Amino acid sequence: MPVIRILPHAELCPEGAQVTAAPGTSVCEALLEGGIAIEHACEMSCACTTCHVIVKAGGASLGEPDEAEEDLLDRAWGLAPTSRLSCQAILSDQDVTIEIPKYTINHAREAH
Repeated sequence: MPVIRILPHAELCPEGAQVTAAPGTSVCEALLEGGIAIEHACEMSCACTTCHVIVKAGGASLGEPDEAEEDLLDRAWGLAPTSRLSCQAILSDQDVTIEIPKYTINHAREAH
């Protein structure tokens, strides 16, 4: 099963983290199942950018983003050439390394 390495994030995983998930699982689902509380305000329906991640390694294994994802990514905070919406990035059989940006554009964050 592929491993997702998460670089340190001050709130979500200060020491960094690592989760495994089955191929076919979205990065967002894998993070949530692994105890990483990444924001996902639209409930993973590709309607916001709160689950934005920057793929540092293994991005080619996630497939190409579709037009809807690319359009939304234009609104993401901290956009990088390897940015993806984690709800749309589907794991294959290769490991990936991601960074969760410090901020999102979510103005109504739950449980905070």
